[in-house]
Amino acid sequence: MAALDLVPNRPNHGRSASAPPSIEESGVLLPPNRFYNEESQRISNMIDDELKKESALRKEAKRKEIKVMLLGQAESGKSTLQKQFQLYYASQSLEHERPSWKPIVHFNIIKAVRMILDEIEYEVSRTENDEETEAEVEVESIEIADADKTELMDLRKRLLQVVALHDSLASELSGGVSITGGRTGVFVRSGWQTLLTPSRGWMGNVASTKSTAVAGMAAKTLNSSQDEIRQLWSHPVVKKFLDLRRIRLEESAPFFLDNLERIVQPDYVPGIEDVLSVRLQTLGVIEHSFPINLGGTMYDWRLYDVGGARGQRHAWVPYFDDATAIIFLAPISAFDQYLEEDPRTNRIDDSLQLFTAICSNQLLNKAHLVLMLNKTDLLKQKLKAGIKVAKYITSYGKRPNKYEDVSNYFRAHFIQIHKRKDISNRALYVHFTSMLDIKATQSIIVNVGEAIIRQHIAQTGLA
Repeated sequence: MAALDLVPNRPNHGRSASAPPSIEESGVLLPPNRFYNEESQRISNMIDDELKKESALRKEAKRKEIKVMLLGQAESGKSTLQKQFQLYYASQSLEHERPSWKPIVHFNIIKAVRMILDEIEYEVSRTENDEETEAEVEVESIEIADADKTELMDLRKRLLQVVALHDSLASELSGGVSITGGRTGVFVRSGWQTLLTPSRGWMGNVASTKSTAVAGMAAKTLNSSQDEIRQLWSHPVVKKFLDLRRIRLEESAPFFLDNLERIVQPDYVPGIEDVLSVRLQTLGVIEHSFPINLGGTMYDWRLYDVGGARGQRHAWVPYFDDATAIIFLAPISAFDQYLEEDPRTNRIDDSLQLFTAICSNQLLNKAHLVLMLNKTDLLKQKLKAGIKVAKYITSYGKRPNKYEDVSNYFRAHFIQIHKRKDISNRALYVHFTSMLDIKATQSIIVNVGEAIIRQHIAQTGLA
């Protein structure tokens, strides 16, 4: 053998004839690191076995992973639905978070007060200014009595300390997050919930003792200004402006202002209804994970809450390719509203366009599709108040302005889009929902969740 050429000749030093031949004499050569190589091979084999086991476990876990995306325009109810899932499947975590929602509730009140005062100031300045722009002439001014003007301007002066907290509180709660265009508000990004610890301030956004300074100041200021806020909210001129839709508050604002006395107490801790009602704007995509037991098997339900504003929809795409299901939320109460980012686009029309894009997206052709026609409670309120759908949706024509007719009209439009544009000919599950109705929503959550999991089982062969 060629290897033998490398073995040097060594003299025989009188070994006895009965002794066994040496390695050299037998013609067999074992490497000096024989035992090291054997041990290395054994360890390598063990590592390979472990990697195979881990790979098998990962594949099994992946098969039990249910990836659900909540899609829809901004303010469609996606984050509220996420909290409803959390309430049902992980109620202890939501219970643990309740105290940390206090400054968010306070911010919602401060924002409502600012919106009311801004509109009042604008209307007062219009009635006192003889020169109006062409745009202002199109909107008829509302006559405000001198006594009411004096009273409202006095309230505005006394509430300036409340309004002044708006931007600084928003910045503190958002951890300095802002969006283009200079708009202010409370924005949350991925990871804000997982960082919830007492030492990190609100939801962990700012890890410093200074992080709750403005929140504490806001709580004290609201408590000391509650009489003025109550007077403003109950003022006849404000009620008139609300009825005439000159002031358009966020949908949760009336609930918080009606519960002002309870909310401004020093020992206030938000209840579940408070947590479900708060308004936050999601930036990017936020993942939430819930363990779901079905038939004795645990499934990992991963819920993805996304930012719905037009400028954020590009962030959805990377999550499309392996989505198990899409829950699309369309707020059918928004027939008289327009996009904040595009005041020319009706929100119902935007939802229809967005749903069309979802149905025809090739990356989502294997995802189960659930449609939630949301905010039916607000739709009923608007129709009861006499707001005409045909004024904003001309194609509605002379149909009755009743809930059954209006809701079925919108439902038919979404179903028609699915029939025409869905590239997979998959089933569409449609539900009328009100996210603040806990009992009804959780019944739907159970039904939707189980249906999605059972379809996933059938596709992956887990059964």
